[in-house]
Amino acid sequence: MKDLPDTPLPVDFAFGLVTYMWGAKWDLPTLLRNCAASRVLGVELRTTHKHGVEPSLSAKEREVVRKRFSDSPVSLVGIGSNERFDNPDPKVVRVAIEKTKEFIRLSHDVGGSGVKVKPDRFHDGVPHEKTIEQIGKALNELAEYGLGYGQQIRLEIHGGCAELPIIAAILRVADEKGVAVCWNCNKQDFAGKGLEYNFNLVKDRLGDTLHVHDLKQDKEYPYTTLAKLLVQANYGGWVMLEEGRMPKDEKPVEALAEQRRLWHDIVRKTLD
Repeated sequence: MKDLPDTPLPVDFAFGLVTYMWGAKWDLPTLLRNCAASRVLGVELRTTHKHGVEPSLSAKEREVVRKRFSDSPVSLVGIGSNERFDNPDPKVVRVAIEKTKEFIRLSHDVGGSGVKVKPDRFHDGVPHEKTIEQIGKALNELAEYGLGYGQQIRLEIHGGCAELPIIAAILRVADEKGVAVCWNCNKQDFAGKGLEYNFNLVKDRLGDTLHVHDLKQDKEYPYTTLAKLLVQANYGGWVMLEEGRMPKDEKPVEALAEQRRLWHDIVRKTLD
């Protein structure tokens, strides 16, 4: 494993992992052990994966999860749900809202601080403004509910709603304090007036999580520019690896450690 810098960064850019694919097949003890070994000390637990942190857990099982994290150097940053609020059928949206409330309670019980959700897309025959308002109102309801559990609602910039002016429009409706944006490093970030303009549309609503992709393989995204924008915005949340392509060398601890080192190198170059 390559040596990792021990000197802390002069900005608070903690590097973490989303168990989207990296970590998806690890049970919770393995996940905690591998993250600790790589010094990637925060995780967003994606629903349906092998760690098994799901709303179906009993109160006793939730306490076991909380204790595993409290006994580990790894922080549980939150839960990555797959709930979305775009469907034209109000009954489907209501089910998604109630399922998200289950994730809110779960995150609270196991020691997390928020739940990731998705907007998700527009539908034929439905005015965009109606879908935007529908999503925003759902987020407001969830933020108000989450407030009682100390949970942030993290809207991942995702899918057919991933263009930043659309996200900004949703946020104008979703004006509850507990609604935040999870930047996701999408190709749509460059649409229209460009990255900096789009970033500025939502920078005041950035949440405690931000997703980057494989910093070794993803050569197209300007992560140095993103780091500069984050520094200028005084961002203090987690920068988290969310990647669908598994590392080819079958050495997950080393691969995770390298991602952390690469991010720190990017930030240091930004600050020089």
